[in-house]
Amino acid sequence: MMLRLMNEIALYRKYRPAKFKDVVGQEPVIRALEGALAGSQITHAYLFAGPRGTGKTSVARIFAGELGCAGNDLYEIDGASNNGVGEIRELREAVGSLPFSSPYKVYIIDEVHMLSHAAFNALLKTLEEPPRHVIFILATTELHKVPETVISRCQTFRFHQPEVPALQKHLKEIAKKEGYNIDEKSSHLIALLGEGSFRDALGILQKVMVSSADKKLTIEEVEKITGAPKRELIKKFLLSLLEADSSQALVTVAELTRAGVEMKVTLRLALEELRRGMFASYAPELLGEKYLAVDADEKEFYDQLASHSNAKFLSAILRELLTAYSEIGLLAVPALALELATVSIVRQISEKK
Repeated sequence: MMLRLMNEIALYRKYRPAKFKDVVGQEPVIRALEGALAGSQITHAYLFAGPRGTGKTSVARIFAGELGCAGNDLYEIDGASNNGVGEIRELREAVGSLPFSSPYKVYIIDEVHMLSHAAFNALLKTLEEPPRHVIFILATTELHKVPETVISRCQTFRFHQPEVPALQKHLKEIAKKEGYNIDEKSSHLIALLGEGSFRDALGILQKVMVSSADKKLTIEEVEKITGAPKRELIKKFLLSLLEADSSQALVTVAELTRAGVEMKVTLRLALEELRRGMFASYAPELLGEKYLAVDADEKEFYDQLASHSNAKFLSAILRELLTAYSEIGLLAVPALALELATVSIVRQISEKK
């Protein structure tokens, strides 16, 4: 059991990109950094901003390596646990010494938004007059919490969450390298549950791999391990909404609750299904290999949504469920967000029919 757990921890590290060419989903950032290196346009401070699990720290390490920074001249600091003015003053004293064996000393400060106000002021003094041999790479998931005075002294790069198809492709490639077969539905569900984070998606993939009895990963295994609802229940719920059948829709929500399914996961999957139904109605060419790959039975369901007599309400249903998704974490009873959205949707459809 211990060996299996160690492997689980190791997987997302095993496929951490080591070169720019290995980075997935951040092409504009990579192009800009490669261009800066090629033209020797190196600045003293960079700020990498974006959601968690999108590769900020990995790209910072790769960039440091491309600058010729050896391991003994690379310093990684966790802003969450080293957020006091004392720690930053120590850093200010340390940056004055020359690198051991590299052109630059590189300091990567992760979660920099966690620094205290006094710590930011101390860091600002170093950013205003940095030694020529020092480069700072600041990383944050919450750019709005970083003082403007700090942002203005850095070259900022924004990291974006990958689209589901890109994340899905990445999962398939890694599963194949690990000797596993994963089908379209399974990889799509894991990509959705990863919520735009490569790290989280790889963590889910590894859990399914560790629990699988063989080398074939199925949608049933993914649902069981992640606690995701069965797709048939999601389909039944959405069709009930379109039919303005509040009774059936609420009964389905109760079924999901009794099954121990997380309501946030249910809403995430329902939103994706509705989104594809909307594409089937307004831009069917998006449902294909070039953007969103779907199999025959999935396409049949999306066409059913698109051709429904109440299909004109698809966008309104999406808006209501998006609101429920944003509010679900605020409620003591998570199912209530979905139940209230159901009542509101059915009322809107009934009044406008």
